Amino acid sequence: MSKILVTGASGQIGRKTLQRLLDRRPASELVGLARDPEKAADLASLGIEIRQGDYFDYDSLVRAFSDIEKVLLVPTHAFTDRNTQHFNIITAAREAGVGHLVYTPIIRPADSTAELAEVTVPDVFAVQALKASGMDYTIAAHPPFLESLPFYIGEAASEFGVRVPAGDGKSGAATRDDLAEAHAVILTEPGHVNQSYSLHGSPAVSFADVADILSDLRGGEVAYLPVTDDAYIDHMVESGLPEPVAQFALGWVRGINAGDWDNPSGDLERLIGRPPTTAGEFLRHSYSEAR
Repeated sequence: MSKILVTGASGQIGRKTLQRLLDRRPASELVGLARDPEKAADLASLGIEIRQGDYFDYDSLVRAFSDIEKVLLVPTHAFTDRNTQHFNIITAAREAGVGHLVYTPIIRPADSTAELAEVTVPDVFAVQALKASGMDYTIAAHPPFLESLPFYIGEAASEFGVRVPAGDGKSGAATRDDLAEAHAVILTEPGHVNQSYSLHGSPAVSFADVADILSDLRGGEVAYLPVTDDAYIDHMVESGLPEPVAQFALGWVRGINAGDWDNPSGDLERLIGRPPTTAGEFLRHSYSEAR
């Protein structure tokens, strides 16, 4: 019996991917990896086996990958020595006899000059290590999450305006659920070996477009108010974020303004067989919940 293992089972992407896999495979063929298995107890209650493993503990990974055919490597958090952790996953999977590993870096166009601290450079390292491993691979590159929009523009943007540094670039962001569905397709259907996908959402929107969407939802103008980088950082810090986190958010805003996640490829729609959730649909749902 071939088994599929998803790392980061207690996190949002890992959990959602396993839930989507349940639509395609029996629970007996699915395994989740978690540093603390108790945090994935909800998945275990569905019949999914949860194995303990730590990205820093190589031996735990080799044990966890026993009898596994395919692995989805969900990247670990930024600022946590991603290179060591991802290299451990890749090499442990190879040692354990895993045949196919799927990795989900951030989409980064070849001509991009934007760098996301502790994200883009480790992603390049992991992709190179995976391609050199000898295993079959699939690169399923992610855009920004639509769920992160409130983080970039502030939870109160519908009241006080979209205050971000100026730029007219657009982002084809996608929901975690749509991305998880694409992962499930890649892991269970033929034809994805040694392929690379860019899982843009569609249509791409700018921050000015986001302000227009919020205006429609609010029934009154929500202004797009460009600010300096320093003013953006100050506002985020005043809102309660530590300065390093505010700087991290600024990096994503700069990437959006530069158009790094524009020009949707259509890969996400082709994989899931339907149009992905749009920014308007996501914000309408979120706005209704907030109301």
